[in-house]
Amino acid sequence: MEHNLSVGLDIGTTKIVAMIGRKNEYGKLEILGIGKSKSLGVHRGVVNNITQTIQSIQQAVQEAEAAADIKIEDVTVGIAGQHIRSLQHSDYITRPNSETVIDEDDIDRLINQVHKLVMLPGEEIIHVLPQEYKVDGQAEIKEPIGMYGGRLEANFHVVVGQVSSIRNIGRCVQSAGLNLEGITLEPLASANAVLSQEEKEAGVALIDIGGGTTDLAIFRDGIIRHTAVIPFGGNVITEDIKEGCSIIEKQAELLKIKFGSAWPGENKDNEIVSIPGLRGREPKEITLKNLSKIIHARVVEIIEQVYVEIKNYGHEEQKKKLIAGIVLTGGGSQLKHLKQLVEYITGMDTRIGYPNEHLAGDSDDDITSPLFATAVGLVLDGLKRQERKKIEAQTEQVIEENQPEEINEEPKKERRSFLDKLTDRVKDFLDNAE
Repeated sequence: MEHNLSVGLDIGTTKIVAMIGRKNEYGKLEILGIGKSKSLGVHRGVVNNITQTIQSIQQAVQEAEAAADIKIEDVTVGIAGQHIRSLQHSDYITRPNSETVIDEDDIDRLINQVHKLVMLPGEEIIHVLPQEYKVDGQAEIKEPIGMYGGRLEANFHVVVGQVSSIRNIGRCVQSAGLNLEGITLEPLASANAVLSQEEKEAGVALIDIGGGTTDLAIFRDGIIRHTAVIPFGGNVITEDIKEGCSIIEKQAELLKIKFGSAWPGENKDNEIVSIPGLRGREPKEITLKNLSKIIHARVVEIIEQVYVEIKNYGHEEQKKKLIAGIVLTGGGSQLKHLKQLVEYITGMDTRIGYPNEHLAGDSDDDITSPLFATAVGLVLDGLKRQERKKIEAQTEQVIEENQPEEINEEPKKERRSFLDKLTDRVKDFLDNAE
């Protein structure tokens, strides 16, 4: 596979998307091919049928390969699912010599200390995100490198997940004949695709409403502050319509997409949809008012749970206020009048997030749909990872070419994110498990 190409694989509850992209000469993302298949083996973001998931992945990948006429080998995969939770944690280290400046190694030591936290059985830390540092009691330091101090402490946002679920995803990718290049947290990928830097600075909550789960990522001052995965999404709305109107799932899904609205006041009492009966039975008549009442009840429940998480982060405190409000993305964000309902429940400014922040100008309208936000984010993540590897390779070359006596100080290596280490661990596990 060419070097400047990247493939994002979004393994969702309703669909699996494979997206091939590369940077054009203006540094924007150009999508070369996209493939999607119905996801059959995933429930609420967690794989529960390996064989079906492998087939769905292969189908999506083949479609993308055919569209772009490129063979796919390496993919960047997103993880979400109901097993993901997050917590806040503070930790500190005491430095042996306070007369030297704080460097990368000190921060690594501090982050590694967080990894010693005791988790529930089967859980592992996926992400450790430093929020702000304190040096010798001086608070609110964004970047402690280069400062003097004896005690370095930090507040961390720690994301935790079930390691078996992550390994299962790795297993599916590998069995589909692909190489796992990187693992990323899906709320982070979606955020990269739809949020602007200004919004992340001002404070924003990204709500990604998928089929099986709703992901939340909160940014403030350019840093991720809070993440959560709520185990409900568009599918429970479909399920409610199916039960409430006694129709089959396919019809319920179509009703939701074509006529669904999150705001019951919109429909008149006499607006009726007729649905063909099964095998010669009488057709069913459903009023749009009833339909939107069913949808409204469930959507309110999902949004209220998300709002509880936004409050847990501390949105109501003055200095943690999210000035840019809420951005909705994912397939579920296309529901009519959802934006108005979210504004009504939370009292926060809301917009629908389209993943066109980094896309080339001539991209297809289909690709800029909120449905593909996560996939676009994963492609971006893969490209970033490749650039990092390139820089590391160049750095090593420089070290080899220069004789040791000429080098006074080593070029600075970028700190590897914990997700890179997690990817390596999952790969090792899969290689040795055969």
